[in-house]
Amino acid sequence: MTEAPLNILISGQHGQVARELQLQLAPLGTLHVLGRDALDLAHPAQIRQQVRALAPDLIINAAAHTAVDQAEAEPDLAFAINAQAPGVFAEEAARLGIPLIHYSTDYVFDGHKATPYTEDDTPNPLSVYGRSKLAGEEAIRVTACQHLILRTSWVFSRHGRNFLLTMQRLLQEKPELRVVADQIGAPTWAGTIARSTRALIERWQAGQAGDWGTYHLTAQGETSWFGFAQAIAEHLQAQGKSCARLLPIPSSEYPTPAQRPLNSRLDCSRLQQQWHVSQPDWRQALIDCLK
Repeated sequence: MTEAPLNILISGQHGQVARELQLQLAPLGTLHVLGRDALDLAHPAQIRQQVRALAPDLIINAAAHTAVDQAEAEPDLAFAINAQAPGVFAEEAARLGIPLIHYSTDYVFDGHKATPYTEDDTPNPLSVYGRSKLAGEEAIRVTACQHLILRTSWVFSRHGRNFLLTMQRLLQEKPELRVVADQIGAPTWAGTIARSTRALIERWQAGQAGDWGTYHLTAQGETSWFGFAQAIAEHLQAQGKSCARLLPIPSSEYPTPAQRPLNSRLDCSRLQQQWHVSQPDWRQALIDCLK
């Protein structure tokens, strides 16, 4: 028995996760992928208009204001896109009686905990970006629509702006690179997020859904930004390319407008238990991405 094709609305046409979602979800039905030209998340009326015109079976909000440092200078815009817009999507999903899948972040936590964060830990964001993403989660929850809020971390891919692409360029341009070594987390390939999202949708379609709510979804394993940079350098060197010398530094030596959590590790066991969806180790995902 084949599942009925889905009518899926995806916000964020050119984002890292949205690009991978288009590849993964194409077999599931019709994808309405709306970029900023068709759907400006800073305008709630436009969101309502598009959802009502398309009448989807599922909404995936893969768009966000992700420029963490820039958000410190434009909090109103960050909150409009990251907090207000998810709430509008959730209201429309509740009105239609359909699920909403929304992506959030490790930055809702302050990073002071010594072990990985679970979904039951109390958020305490350090930045405008983190506060706006937390407000978006809360705006979804109050609507009581069926939803999955998937918190992820350190997203990378072959597209857009991210640590992988920046490091690949800088490692070949500079003789020496200083990289922060005291922030710990799980680099997570956008392709991993998209594949897991597809698995979640297929379980829902098959009547095997776990509980709706908030879950952590990152690659397995952990490293620092320095360790991530080392892994990227190893792949370049395996291709016969010369690389910059890497030097580990503390966060205090690399000040940024937005404060980052030192511990970004998320415990993803609940997603495995409830939905039977698990993720690969970050190193394997990096290899898959670079292929």
